Amino acid sequence: MEGSEVSSTEGPAAPWYRRLAWLVGIWFGSVLALGAVAGLLRLMMQLAGMSSH
Repeated sequence: MEGSEVSSTEGPAAPWYRRLAWLVGIWFGSVLALGAVAGLLRLMMQLAGMSSH
């Protein structure tokens, strides 16, 4: 079949430190987002009168 070849337009792989920086950045961002959601849920529960003490 003509045109079924997958052309790779990607260049060489990024250096390891750059990939590690992306990994850490995405992890940190996801932890912050999870903390924000947890804080919002906690606030909503407190406003609804659902407190643990």
